[in-house]
Amino acid sequence: SWVEKGDRAVVTLEVGDKGEAATIDADKVLVAVGRRPNYEGLGLEALGVRVERGFVPVDRCMRTNVGGIYAIGDLAGQPMLAHKASREAEVVAEVIAGHRAEMDVRCIPAVIFSDPEIATAGITADEAQKAGRQVKIGKFPFAALGRAIANADTDGFGKVVIDAATKEVLGIHVVGNGAPDMIAEAALAIEMGALADDLSLTIHAHPTLPEAIMEAAKASLGEAI
Repeated sequence: SWVEKGDRAVVTLEVGDKGEAATIDADKVLVAVGRRPNYEGLGLEALGVRVERGFVPVDRCMRTNVGGIYAIGDLAGQPMLAHKASREAEVVAEVIAGHRAEMDVRCIPAVIFSDPEIATAGITADEAQKAGRQVKIGKFPFAALGRAIANADTDGFGKVVIDAATKEVLGIHVVGNGAPDMIAEAALAIEMGALADDLSLTIHAHPTLPEAIMEAAKASLGEAI
């Protein structure tokens, strides 16, 4: 919660497992309580374009229910991310140009530019288990990562979630500064249907941050160094 005190804002936080209270004296408070698609004023109703709870249903070629009209980005549904919208725009351009193209992706990486940074690709262990899959998890701490130590920034870890039976990589999650630059490898691994062995046996340059993904993959296989 937060309260105004003079020209300041005092924020109250819950810290730790016991939920102990801590306060922060701040200049300003930025509140992000969610987003919604910006569809008003586009004239969609007049054109007969179907809108459901603010979103415009589309097929894999980003076509709406009205011929010649396409929708991308926030209008086309979650996740509301710029790189997802950009790829959808490419699909639309290719379809209009007569090429065979469609939105066909296994995962869309997401990044939180906080401190430490957070990045994720694929699904979490909980999501995999709810889908009926047995999983194994491997983690590797930045505290043991050479590049993080050299950077004097060792808060964080890499985490790899795999299917216990097939070793398929289901999700990769990274917490720590540098995570946004590391997640591309994770997205590529999931997109190509990589196994944990593919990550663990790929030689990574040392000292670099992506070694955390390699080591986490090894850990998921019980082969952590």
